[in-house]
Amino acid sequence: MASNNYYDVTEWSVGNPYQDIGEVINSIIADIKSRQTATDNNQGGKPGAVIYIPPGDYSLLSQVVIDISYLKIMGSGHGFTSSSIRYNTPQSEWPNWHELWPGGSRVLVNITPPADAEEYTGAAFYVARSGDPRISSVEFSDFCIDGLHFVDEGSGSDDPENSYLNGKTGIYIASAQDSFRVSGMGFVYLEHGVTVYNADALSIHDNFIAECGNCIELRESGQASKITDNLIGAGYRGYSIYAQNFGGLLITANNIFPRGKSSVHFSGVVRSSVSANRFHSFYPGMMVLEEGSAENLVSANHFFREREPWAPMQAYNNGLDDLYGLLYINGDNNSIIGNHISESIDTHYITPAGATPVIMHIVAGAGNFISDNHIVATTETAQSSAATAGTCFSTQVGALLAVSGLEPLCVTSVLIEAESHQNTILDSGADSQVVMDKDVNAFRATPVPGLTR
Repeated sequence: MASNNYYDVTEWSVGNPYQDIGEVINSIIADIKSRQTATDNNQGGKPGAVIYIPPGDYSLLSQVVIDISYLKIMGSGHGFTSSSIRYNTPQSEWPNWHELWPGGSRVLVNITPPADAEEYTGAAFYVARSGDPRISSVEFSDFCIDGLHFVDEGSGSDDPENSYLNGKTGIYIASAQDSFRVSGMGFVYLEHGVTVYNADALSIHDNFIAECGNCIELRESGQASKITDNLIGAGYRGYSIYAQNFGGLLITANNIFPRGKSSVHFSGVVRSSVSANRFHSFYPGMMVLEEGSAENLVSANHFFREREPWAPMQAYNNGLDDLYGLLYINGDNNSIIGNHISESIDTHYITPAGATPVIMHIVAGAGNFISDNHIVATTETAQSSAATAGTCFSTQVGALLAVSGLEPLCVTSVLIEAESHQNTILDSGADSQVVMDKDVNAFRATPVPGLTR
């Protein structure tokens, strides 16, 4: 027996999904609301519905507005392909490519918000509802949201497709909610991928969110949520993962690649865990804990920082110098334990010139515990200019695999500013690599082979 709570956008009677899928989905939601009116019908009454988007290209001109619980919008393929590589390849080569554009179940965001409009107006999917209870159990699964193009930022660089700006958001959840899921999705060329306010029991799992100005932003407050098993990479202006005033956030098993301003940025985040992730960055400030972030566990992650190897993007950076630190900590009682941290950079790319790069920088706070972190810092013995001449893939893979022809790079493993005290630093740097006031902080140096008995 067919269910009247299952909808296919290509079979709905209102609108044309290829011309404006937003109009179609809004009409379907209106139908669900008109049929499911009873709040208590034999201990049920509002089961919600599934809206299916088959593989295809669907233009979105009308913002989808969601104000009902138990709605699942799903497709059959996240369809990601790199738009950055395409736009940084001469168009004369495009005819020889097997495919140019993202695929799968693909929503093309053709909304162009005015410059002075509120941020949510540029969202493809906008979730908002007031009153009780909170909107619950809305799911986005297995389709692609494509922002299509970035725009010129007005600097005169004439390089709009590398600006990471267009005012577009994939999913914008504006009101408090419970048990939302975003899974199996593809997000590309959006200024904001997923923006969520006041999240509770949110799951962002197994998505491909890349080449967006910002990938995941958890704003205002939240609790008991997870960001797991995603492939993520923001632009140089924004965050791969940003969380604000959050408690009980779990960030695990993500592969976060360049070129985000930071891989993880916590502002006022407390009692959360960042574990078993792989972080790769072209800039300092890979992880930032600030604004009173406290009692967080950062453990068993792999951090790798190098210089941007791909020529088209070497002109861009996040504006931070190497004294800022790869990990920047301003908070109390955080634990940074058992991480592997690699930095490999040619010395003439270090800023300011002649500076000693900082790996972990504690700028304020008390009671932080840093232990058993393995830091490997290297520099090239001779610069290879050939690495920038290849494709994006071959250039980046070549840089990742380069372990020969390197020599040790002098770094400050841990720098503790005078404003911070009562911290414990164990086995995370030799005595010569740690800068701190040992009268107000505890310290045990990493043994140095041949020098430490």
